[in-house]
Amino acid sequence: MLAGLINALRIADLRRRVLFTAVMLVLYRLGAHLPVPGVNVAALERLFRQQGSVFSFLDLFVGGAFSRFAIFALGVFPYITASIIMSLLQVVFPNLKELAQEEGEAGRRKIGMYTRYLTVVLAVLQASGQTILIRNLGALPDTRPLTMGMIVITLTAGTMLLTWLGEIMTEYGVGNGVSLIIFGGIVARLPSQTTQTLRLLNVGEVQWWQFLLDLGVVLLSIVAVVLVTQAVRKIPVQYAKRIVGRRVYGGQSTHLPLRLIQAGVIPIIFAVSVLQFPGTIAQFVQYEPLNRIGRMILPGIGQPLGDLLYAGLIILFTFFYTAVSFDPNDVSENIKKYGGFIPGIRPGRPTSEYLTRVVERLTMVGALVLAGIAVLPIYLARGTGVLTFYLAGTSLLIVVGVALETMKQIEAYVLMRHYEGFMR
Repeated sequence: MLAGLINALRIADLRRRVLFTAVMLVLYRLGAHLPVPGVNVAALERLFRQQGSVFSFLDLFVGGAFSRFAIFALGVFPYITASIIMSLLQVVFPNLKELAQEEGEAGRRKIGMYTRYLTVVLAVLQASGQTILIRNLGALPDTRPLTMGMIVITLTAGTMLLTWLGEIMTEYGVGNGVSLIIFGGIVARLPSQTTQTLRLLNVGEVQWWQFLLDLGVVLLSIVAVVLVTQAVRKIPVQYAKRIVGRRVYGGQSTHLPLRLIQAGVIPIIFAVSVLQFPGTIAQFVQYEPLNRIGRMILPGIGQPLGDLLYAGLIILFTFFYTAVSFDPNDVSENIKKYGGFIPGIRPGRPTSEYLTRVVERLTMVGALVLAGIAVLPIYLARGTGVLTFYLAGTSLLIVVGVALETMKQIEAYVLMRHYEGFMR
């Protein structure tokens, strides 16, 4: 593996991409430590310690920027929410789907432009809500409309800057930029969370058996995430021989790899975004029944309803994203066009129906496993300590999933240069 990494660094283009991604992540972390002007950060941190896990869940995926009320306090979740809405609109309105598919790059740019416009609207709404929240909690000394408007504009600009960083990271770096930003926010808090757990271990609030059990859960979760993410179902495909001039083409046997979870970590990020948005808005309204509902739908804070909704949304988005990204009809037509067929299955519609049945069963198993890995460690953490909740479950799924996808892209760059890869 070390030799493979050295080979990767020898490629000038890949080296520039890795360095560019690292620099962008450093800029993101700097922005996560720059507080918005006019906010009493010390008072806000005290309020976070008093409020407990409700705000901690919101703060988990933005790398601590929410507790500092930094310029990146909203993270990229308004952009993710806007992407979900645009995906749903493409299902409802066929014209949008045709725009994305038939017009190629130009159509995708238009969809991206609409998504960014919607991101601005959602960011303004969420920034206004957060500003009202800290004002009601007493962490905003100057409550004049001009000051609050400045804070809303700053938070919205921070979200759009972060969205732009994610897009250029995807284009000029390695991996998916938006996923890497969430990845960086989670990993950045790992040293402080580990130090806090070790401090609790030293004072006796966490026992050694709890600590070792936490580590065991983390290791088992990593193994489970890797197995589920890498698992594929290989559909055999036989290609008939074709004679073109004096040459004979085809005749070989190959396979069509169908991943157990084709959506990757996208359902996790989508589910977190959907549950975070109404829960955050509910905190801004000084109406206790609505606040109670907002707390109930957040996972990981002791409310079974929030955990069930979280698992249900993961399953729902796994099916939804798989249906959007994998079209059995297109795959069947491509196999038929090149003279291929699945043994025992007739080409055309029977092949499409067979692939649909296989994908539905794979997606069901993958979605249930994904939801189990995300939710079960939450209940285990309530009885064993604080480290499990941070490292296992949702955060670990995102970290391991994004790391695997990024390593696969680096591996592809290495193999393109005829070097030996480093992934096994």
